[in-house]
Amino acid sequence: MEIIVLGVSSSISLYKACEIIRGFQEKKFQVQVIMTKNATRLISPLLFSSLSGKKVLVDPFEEEYSEKIAHVTLAKEASLLLVAPATANIIGKFASGVADDFLSTFYMAAECPKLIAPAMNEVMYLHKQTQQNIQKLQAAGVKFVEPERGYLACEDEGWGRLAAPEKIIKESLSLLVKSKSLKGKTVLVTAGPTREFLDPVRFLTNRSSGKMGYELAEEALRRGAEVILISGPTHIFPPPGAKFRKIQTAQEMEKEVGKNFARADIVLMAAAVSDFRFARISSQKTKKDKLGEKIEIIPTSDILEKLSRKKGKKFLVGFAAETEKVVKNALMKMQKKNLDLVVANNVSGEEIGFESDFNQVSLITPEGETIHTEKKSKLEISRIILDKIEEILG
Repeated sequence: MEIIVLGVSSSISLYKACEIIRGFQEKKFQVQVIMTKNATRLISPLLFSSLSGKKVLVDPFEEEYSEKIAHVTLAKEASLLLVAPATANIIGKFASGVADDFLSTFYMAAECPKLIAPAMNEVMYLHKQTQQNIQKLQAAGVKFVEPERGYLACEDEGWGRLAAPEKIIKESLSLLVKSKSLKGKTVLVTAGPTREFLDPVRFLTNRSSGKMGYELAEEALRRGAEVILISGPTHIFPPPGAKFRKIQTAQEMEKEVGKNFARADIVLMAAAVSDFRFARISSQKTKKDKLGEKIEIIPTSDILEKLSRKKGKKFLVGFAAETEKVVKNALMKMQKKNLDLVVANNVSGEEIGFESDFNQVSLITPEGETIHTEKKSKLEISRIILDKIEEILG
């Protein structure tokens, strides 16, 4: 039986957590409650222990847990972390990386999907700092159940009332379903630029930061897939759980993709592989006066085209970074390389595409269907791409 971890913080609406526990139990889930210390001052942990059948966790330093690191052990077992109600304080801790009690420590240790249902006074909820914290968590992949407008504990009317328990349960179940949607599948993702060396010091490269590929890898992991991430040089830490392969050149990329291609069910070629390399590579730094007037460059191997010839039943996705005629050029790429989906974007702007946290893309299918997104974070774009892939795969 799967375990849902329910975090309860010190909002007056915490009594509604009882309904949430019952709702999950009716769906045959186990519920482990974690309370903040201030929440225990509003309601006894015994109530939640009686309902859930499990001892409520409050203090990570209790003697009972001295033989094992409880928050780490539970993090490995949990299918979902739901925090309902979530105060401005606990949201701020999560966003800032503060881990000073069981709930905030568990949040840092858990790799399962996370869902937060805020509940607080309207002024606190709409406060600039609270909204910034929420946006920061959303950018990290945390989902939110927006609070409702209604009668608040302070006797005011306004936004900040905890969402209805049935809505919170519905959102939780939806997130759980999505967390298993790619279970049993292997997803191969390429990311970042390549470096094509002239000598040990100089190289040819491009502006790709790798952010799009890394977000795709992380989102695939959240959906239960086994992920192989093959990346050129970036400054990003690979997502925990991904099988990470680091390369530098297009030739190394081709070799590593070739090693892992047979295992993959879905292949996302998000890397910006250099189209050219130097014809001659020196093992020592070449002096400027010895370079001559011309340096010869030659095309690199077209990895995606080679893969398209042997893809079989694999779902092959190409990425087209264009500066003009974006959709037209992407369609030509799709037809030439026998792709199942092309993700095209205009990289001529400064606020989207290369080196940015945001993107605006067009998803194009072989049938001619084209979906244009608004400017969104690359995290949100990764979700849209994988949603479309799952829709096509059925």
